[in-house]
Amino acid sequence: MIRGSVALLALVALPACSTAGYTWGWYVVLPTTPQGLTNIQFLLGGLWTTIALSATATLLSVLLGLLVALPGVATSRTGQAINRVYVEVFRAIPMLVMLLWVYYGLPVVLGISLNVFMAGVLALALCDSAFEAEIFRAGIQSIDRGQYEAADSLGLTYRDKMRFVILPQAIRRILPPLCNQFVYVLKMSSLVSVIGLSELTRRANELVVNQYRPLEIYTFLVLEYLILILIVSHLVRRLERRMQADERYGG
Repeated sequence: MIRGSVALLALVALPACSTAGYTWGWYVVLPTTPQGLTNIQFLLGGLWTTIALSATATLLSVLLGLLVALPGVATSRTGQAINRVYVEVFRAIPMLVMLLWVYYGLPVVLGISLNVFMAGVLALALCDSAFEAEIFRAGIQSIDRGQYEAADSLGLTYRDKMRFVILPQAIRRILPPLCNQFVYVLKMSSLVSVIGLSELTRRANELVVNQYRPLEIYTFLVLEYLILILIVSHLVRRLERRMQADERYGG
């Protein structure tokens, strides 16, 4: 939080540090003027779209990541190969490229037309799911071998072993990294503005075209993302501390 406060102070002090003779026009985002208040309301109007997009994409990527991770920790070489190919392919494709391909390519290749929100969700989820799969794989493999042997001694199938013994322990360990991935997706959601989704970045771009004050508006956009990310990061750190305390006291 201290670093966030320093960054906020630096942005507030930005006009005083300008040496290029730039005439600042903060009136465009000044809440004490009717025009500034209207502009701020317009900019903040994309906040819930950004959050909904990021949360939906993260949920889908977690589900995909889990489905991809399970074959990767199985003894089947075919399953391991499927896991490795999926992870390497979707981890290598830039998210912006995936976004453009999903939105413009799927209607041509598969005849599937998605609106901008769903195209953004799918593209973000596909790219992020490769990282989620690696997080799940690492978490599952970190479980002590004795847990696997105990499950085998009970005669559990592979599915039941994962469902009742391994995954509950692994999820407890990987929950903080999964939450950190949400922060990553939250930032990457700004890319969806290129296909027209009216989220934070898109609204800032539209206001720049209307007001011709890019520096002031994009500075406000930086503050929006900064505050949003700081809040989410703070919640993630609280979750990590709580889980560490539970493990320490056997909760």
